[in-house]
Amino acid sequence: MPKSRVAVVRTDPATVLSDYRRLMHLAGYRQVLDPSTPLLLKLNLSWTKYFPSCSSQPWQLEGVLTTLREDGYPNALLTPIENKTVVTEPWEGARNNRWLPVLERFGLKFQPLTEVAWTVYRFKTPLLRLNQIFPEGIEIPSIYPGKNILHLPTVKTHGHSTTTGSIKNAFGGLLKEVRHYAHKYIHEVLVDLVMMQRELHPAVFTVMDGTVAGNGAGPRTMEPVVKDVLLAAADSVAIDAVAARLMGFDPLRIPYLRMCHDRKLGVADPRDIEVVGASIDGESWGFEARKSFVIWGDQMLRLGPLRFLEKLALHSPLVVWAPFASNVYHDWFWYPTAGRAKISRFKGTKWGRFFEERYGGGPPVGAGTPATLSTPSPGAAH
Repeated sequence: MPKSRVAVVRTDPATVLSDYRRLMHLAGYRQVLDPSTPLLLKLNLSWTKYFPSCSSQPWQLEGVLTTLREDGYPNALLTPIENKTVVTEPWEGARNNRWLPVLERFGLKFQPLTEVAWTVYRFKTPLLRLNQIFPEGIEIPSIYPGKNILHLPTVKTHGHSTTTGSIKNAFGGLLKEVRHYAHKYIHEVLVDLVMMQRELHPAVFTVMDGTVAGNGAGPRTMEPVVKDVLLAAADSVAIDAVAARLMGFDPLRIPYLRMCHDRKLGVADPRDIEVVGASIDGESWGFEARKSFVIWGDQMLRLGPLRFLEKLALHSPLVVWAPFASNVYHDWFWYPTAGRAKISRFKGTKWGRFFEERYGGGPPVGAGTPATLSTPSPGAAH
């Protein structure tokens, strides 16, 4: 396969917005995303609450939108989107993660996928698992076909898939709330998503934030680690492979990346990826993908010694216990205890101060900070 290009830029709060512009240009995004084609901006909401490294950062969204505007991409063709899971609420998450004031500044309306029509789409490509998981047909958002898509993930680990990035971000948009049924076959499903996107979108591009990366029991209960890097690429497999390599994993040992590489859906072998911008030679952060209590329990029921209970616990009306238990653990136990301590440490970092000062209503930081980047009143951007 020909080499894929992944752009990597080192950054700092004082320069991050202009660094996003440099990053996207290094990755050649204008040759990938036609400004005359409608563009979906797929945000990443892993938690309704704000937790550093968990969801798309507000400066990530602002940097991308600033670049698109400066390069003449019309507002009328831009649609920022995110979906609901059994444990997240998109409007509240957009507010807590400070996306809404950024979108308001650019005159854009946030579009939860819960508020658009969904339709069964018959994929021509033979899929590995999803046709079996959803035998009645795979429902996708009706606004997807024919539009380009720009993914906005963060660099972090994941208890189900080892790492999560561009490809896993499609999981949250292309599948409905019941997508948790796909966790049992997560690596094959992620390969399916790459093939599905090839049918649906004329072009796919990814801008990934690694200013604060997530180590440990992702995608929520992690240790935020300041890393000051940004990544961008047109090859979702390659950018996920480079992010995995930075975190300290061998991309070819991560099943979904290896399967994509072997099927020529993208490049996962670091030897066949051209990294432009900052050098990452020899860089390895030593991250470790661990399982939160909730993911551990999920895997015990789907793949482990409790799988004889899977249908009763996860495929019957009793399934309501699972999101309830997850919310209790994450929102009422972990976040106010371990999470609070991690957030407190984050607030003392340069990115924590930047978050509060630029997006949390404090004194502005950086050139040209508009007053509209204070926190809006509830419902102001609806």
